[in-house]
Amino acid sequence: MDSSSTQESSLSIIPSNNTTATNAIDQTPSLPSIHNTYISAKASWMNWYAAFKNILPTYILIHLAFFVITCLAVLFTLKDFSPQSMSISTLWQSWLHWDTINFRAIAANGYTMSRLTAFFPLYPLLERSLTFLTHDYLIAGLIISNLSGLGMLVILYRLVQEDFDHERAARTVLYLSVFPTAFFFAAAYSESLFLILALLNFYHMRHGHWWLAGLFGFLAALTHASGLLLLLPFCYEYLSQHHFKLKTIRFNILSSLCIFAGIAVFAFYCYFRFHDPLAFSHAESFWNRKLSLPGYAVLRTIHAIIISPGFLNFQALRNMLYLQLHSFSFRNSSLLRDSIP
Repeated sequence: MDSSSTQESSLSIIPSNNTTATNAIDQTPSLPSIHNTYISAKASWMNWYAAFKNILPTYILIHLAFFVITCLAVLFTLKDFSPQSMSISTLWQSWLHWDTINFRAIAANGYTMSRLTAFFPLYPLLERSLTFLTHDYLIAGLIISNLSGLGMLVILYRLVQEDFDHERAARTVLYLSVFPTAFFFAAAYSESLFLILALLNFYHMRHGHWWLAGLFGFLAALTHASGLLLLLPFCYEYLSQHHFKLKTIRFNILSSLCIFAGIAVFAFYCYFRFHDPLAFSHAESFWNRKLSLPGYAVLRTIHAIIISPGFLNFQALRNMLYLQLHSFSFRNSSLLRDSIP
């Protein structure tokens, strides 16, 4: 065999440096691809920033109204023409009522009584963590609730805008903000935290980010018992995006179990602490909470008005106010429904 044939055979066996370099280039992301990813990420953040700017005026105006009402509430504690002046802490101490006290007790001392398990653990855990900076459980709770309320409106705006337009998104945010019981989103209650987690769960479901949706569902279930109900829209949305065909189901369907895991974790704690895995459910009876048919509460309210001692009575006036709030919320819901084609 001559030298030329030997060189040819060796060239056919040993890969050339050009081939190796070509393979390396093929495995490296192209510059246009990286640029497109950057542009897409920037556009996404700009959409979120635009949503934040659009909801911010409503958020500020509503909280200014809460501030003014809180200041004027001092008039109910002072005598007419009294020279007494209240301390600045009165502004946040005025929000220390009802469930706020229970959340603060859990954050400070844990679940000392089984009846407190009706209040799920994530909110008081965050309260306790933030107290490291605020040194006050109430202030920590108010910060958590109001920041969660801000994020809640941003995510709600984005969800509605993606399906409809800016006008409907802005109106949805406004209607939720002026809802008669929307002040609970500003109080040291878990409602705003639960709603932001539930909305994040929905947002990631709509975008097919199943494990992120499962994570936020897990956190929502640790915030409120009704978080378990997120399993229903999760399963429907998953099947809908997979065209309701079993053969298209993938391993990520297991992310739905994260929602159930939130309840399971708390149930395990209840069993460890009180030897009752359903202590959080049994505790509802202590707070006079039970399942009932829709409309039953309205009938009970009317009955309470009828049996009250008189018209100008606390029970009668309070329950008539409840009926007015219910009627107002029903009209708002009808208005929002009629505005959607």
